[in-house]
Order: sequence, then C-alpha cells, then structure tokens
Amino acid sequence: MRIFVAGGTGVLGRASLRALVEAGHEVRSTARTKEKADLVRSLGAEPVELDLYDPPAVREAMDGTDAVLRLTTRIPPLAQMRNRHSWQETNRLRTEGARILVDAAIAQGVKVYVHESVAFVYADGGTQWITEDAPTNDGGSKILHAALEGEREAARFSESGGRGIVLRFGGFYGADAPSTVEMIKGMKRRMIVQPGSGSNYISSIYVPDAARAVAAALNLGAGTYNVVDEDPVSFSEYIRALALAMRVPQPFRVPGAFGKLMFGEVWNYVCRSLRVSNTLIKKASNWKPSVPSVVEGWPLVARELQQEPHRRM
Repeated sequence: MRIFVAGGTGVLGRASLRALVEAGHEVRSTARTKEKADLVRSLGAEPVELDLYDPPAVREAMDGTDAVLRLTTRIPPLAQMRNRHSWQETNRLRTEGARILVDAAIAQGVKVYVHESVAFVYADGGTQWITEDAPTNDGGSKILHAALEGEREAARFSESGGRGIVLRFGGFYGADAPSTVEMIKGMKRRMIVQPGSGSNYISSIYVPDAARAVAAALNLGAGTYNVVDEDPVSFSEYIRALALAMRVPQPFRVPGAFGKLMFGEVWNYVCRSLRVSNTLIKKASNWKPSVPSVVEGWPLVARELQQEPHRRM
C-alpha cells in the first residue's frame, strides 16, 4: 500500500515506519527539519516537509495515497505534565490536526484512516477487564476531551465510506521513548515515588509491539481496538518491576494526594484502574504482543539501554 504518515518522527512514528517498510509498504512521512527528514530516509521512508495545519498542502501531500496514519502527538516531559499549557499542541494535533487530515483523506479518496488514541479515556474499571465497548469518561480533563474528540474524526471518515480505525494504546515504554529514559533517571535519583496504595491497574505496551499493531491495523475493519499487553499490572507492581530491572531501591510510598501535586490534572486519569483487554485486535488480526507485560518488559529495556551507550543512564 501507499501510506502517508503524519507524525512519523515521534516515538511511535519511528517504530511504525520501520514496521511498515519491513512489511513492504511504500511509505511517506512528515518531517519538519532536515535532521528529521534524514531520520525518515534512514528508516526507509520518503520525507515530506509539510505544515499539518495547512489544508490545501495536506490534500496535495496525500495525492495517490491508499492509507493515512495519524500518529501526531507532542507529549510534554514528566516535569512539565502538571502544566496545562504544555499539552496545548498535543490537544490541537488530536482535534484540529485530525480534522484537517480526515478532510484531506476524504477529498483524495483515501480508503483507510488510522487514528492514534489512548486507553486512558476509559472510565475506572476497578479489577474488571475493559473492552472496547466499556464507558469512556474525560473526567473534565481537556487532554482526554481532545483525545475523544479526535476519535470522532475516525468515525466521520467511516461515515464517508472509508475505514476509520482508532487504536487506543496503553502507556508506551521502550529504550527509544524519552518518557522511559526520564522515568529511569528519576528512579535512579530516588525522585519517583508511589502515591497511595498503587493498587490501580495500569495497561502498557512495548513500543515495537505498538508499531506492529499500527501495521496490522491497515487490514482491520472500521472501529476501535485496544493495543495493550497481555497482563496489566498494578501501579505498585509497575514501578517495583522497573526498580528491580534497574537495580535501584524500591520507590518511597507517599499519600495519594501527592499524585495531584506532582502531575496536576494528568493524575486524575493516570490513577484510574485500567485493566484493558487486547482480545479484539488479536481476534481481528495476526497481531499479538511479543512482550506480555512490564514484568518482562522492563528487564528487556534495561538490556537494550546497556547495549546502546549513548542512552546509558
């Protein structure tokens, strides 16, 4: 297929370009700088310099495209997550950016539109497994409101006659993910703590597994699919596994109220218990995660970082 990727130089984007090229697709990806264009070429794709908020330019860039993938986000560093202003660009990319992409895809007769979203949009599920038909809830958060608004663009694409596919990803982790590197640095400096009991479930996904799901999504039917690992763990197990993998002391436990102080409104949904199921996408495709949970994943990331000196902590 001829594929246009918006956001091919981000964490998920880079891994997805590799997966798409390896699958034999002809791939073009947005790249705003010379350095990013060189990166796209190194991954086997063709770079496209493009302002994603310029509708005529976006339409022109999609000419002859079979599928459009929206993988655009600009997640702030951990230290800035409590600052609402740091999420403005991500919110805009998920809403206005998605609308412009879908308008262009419909105008150009594109057949498939894949939209990156997040599993955090689900309401707290306690210990129950969460499937794609479970209730969603933005909790008054502009961040989650934007995520859900963006998902509706995929539905609009399907209503136009195409296949609109929403992928709700668990929390990314991997050696190439800045958030992972930040978390490891914080863990080694004893700056990562456990607010509250840590009994809430957290659903994650190893970045290369997420990228393979993006490639598999090209053959899915229209709809929403969870992309998470096999075995969600509690938050306390999550950070305990990270500490063990990095051979550092276990994090301090602090009152739950500290979560809001550290992360602002982000904590309102990060502390939800989300035991998310990946059954639907496994049944609908040949995809399954190679890493079943962070218990196996964190040691894998630790080994990868040791093998790449420029990323050593």
